[in-house]
Amino acid sequence: TGVIGVIQKLLAFIVTLGVLVVFHELGHYLVARLVGVKVMRFSVGFGRVVWSRRFGPDRTEWALSAIPLGGYVKMVDEREADVLPSDLPRAFNRQSVWRRILIVAAGPIANLLLAVLLFAGTYVAGVPGQRPLLAPPPVASPAASAGFAGGDLVTALDGEPVTSWQDLRWRLLKASGTNSVEVEVQRDDGSKVTRLLPLALLTSSDWEANFMSTLGLRADLGAPVVNEVLAGKPAASAGIRPGDAIVAIDGTTVRSPADAAAITNAHPGDRLTFTLRRDGADVPIQLIPDTSDQNGKRVGIAGMRLGVDPAAAERVSIVVRYGVGEALVQGARKTWDLSVFTLKMLGRILTGDASLKNISGPLTMADFAGQSAQAGALTFIGYLALISISLGVLNLLPVPLLDGGHLMYYLAEIIKGSPVSDRVLEVGQRIGMAVLAMLMALALFNDISRLF
Repeated sequence: TGVIGVIQKLLAFIVTLGVLVVFHELGHYLVARLVGVKVMRFSVGFGRVVWSRRFGPDRTEWALSAIPLGGYVKMVDEREADVLPSDLPRAFNRQSVWRRILIVAAGPIANLLLAVLLFAGTYVAGVPGQRPLLAPPPVASPAASAGFAGGDLVTALDGEPVTSWQDLRWRLLKASGTNSVEVEVQRDDGSKVTRLLPLALLTSSDWEANFMSTLGLRADLGAPVVNEVLAGKPAASAGIRPGDAIVAIDGTTVRSPADAAAITNAHPGDRLTFTLRRDGADVPIQLIPDTSDQNGKRVGIAGMRLGVDPAAAERVSIVVRYGVGEALVQGARKTWDLSVFTLKMLGRILTGDASLKNISGPLTMADFAGQSAQAGALTFIGYLALISISLGVLNLLPVPLLDGGHLMYYLAEIIKGSPVSDRVLEVGQRIGMAVLAMLMALALFNDISRLF
């Protein structure tokens, strides 16, 4: 039910935040202890402390605080409070600039290391996927003009091996902004050819939507099977039944549920001819999709739920698995790629090449956390790794109040030979608060827009 779903999403969100915040703050804490700085409090959450216990030789207070959107490590520091004479050598502000850099950078680095370990764990367990086997591309699509054909198996992109359909999608997304990519495919006869796939025609909105479909790259999953027909909807009225396989729509071959959805969505209110395979025979049925308004766009809805033919699914399914050593290498590579891509997307948002709608807040994060948890442990672990990367990269941005802002001050200190003035710190703090407040307001606005 709806209530159970909300509770599941809330629990998944709490676990996500808890794991990411604890690892981030542990990075600060462990390095601070390593270089001899005294830690007074390790808090998960901000604001009023609701639970705490003291442990260790320094009697560090381990606390849970009222506002769960983050955390902090409070160290002995003369700028914040009086310090006992015996603790002065262990005060944060008395450490060399290089030690302070290590302590501050340790939090984001801990998040990136966590992502490496999480990705490596999924690779050791084995990540289910599907072979990058292509269905015939639509006429006049970029893939068709490049010479791709049904039955082509993608083996590499710009010289890098492609292991799965998900891998292909990710590598193409990384290539967004370039004019073209070289795609190596293995044909039905076993021979390999390289085709030049043009990307320049795709707009930023294309990349933010279903860019694979726009390129004409379609997965060959066989004719989709109708699992359920919704009462009172066009599919039911037209006589479509569960068990029917959709072979074609208006003469266009359909090789996956996504194909059928894309064609139907693109023709709201238009008469379409569905060619169905029923009891071994092809049956033509005409259907007029209902018109639905989704995000300001008219979309055609047939009213049925589709699945993949089990035999076809088995034919294309694979499991990507590595040994521990290679899994760590692949985890590190994926973490690096996603970190660079995150920075690239931020740059595109700042220059106006990507929509501000890409910025999400806690509501969307909670929704995705719940969805990934429901999809299984491996999916949830992958989501954790992705958010951990985002947290690590964003915290390294040179914005006052973030770790990157402190690192910016320390870099200035190295250049000028002395710490930045209190006045500069005060102005920077105000700017940082304004920037973060605007970002949070935008993220919440986008969250609410998606929900309502």
